[in-house]
Amino acid sequence: MSTAQGVRVGFADGSRIVFRLSGTGTEGATLRVYLERYEPDAGKHGVETQQALSGLIALAEQLAGIRARTGRDKPTVIT
Repeated sequence: MSTAQGVRVGFADGSRIVFRLSGTGTEGATLRVYLERYEPDAGKHGVETQQALSGLIALAEQLAGIRARTGRDKPTVIT
């Protein structure tokens, strides 16, 4: 396991948010935000990703204040 690779926020249900800088320095670096959530109900596996993760997306924004800090209202890349 690597250390100092970002900030991980874990939740009781196993979901997590990870904030990580990517690049060689803090200026011009890319902020990567990883969201993970387990859905045991196979009937919900077809739900659109942004909808399925909407609660975690809102929590990530509250925690990091990305909009206020960057002026961006959406990611530049979603994978």
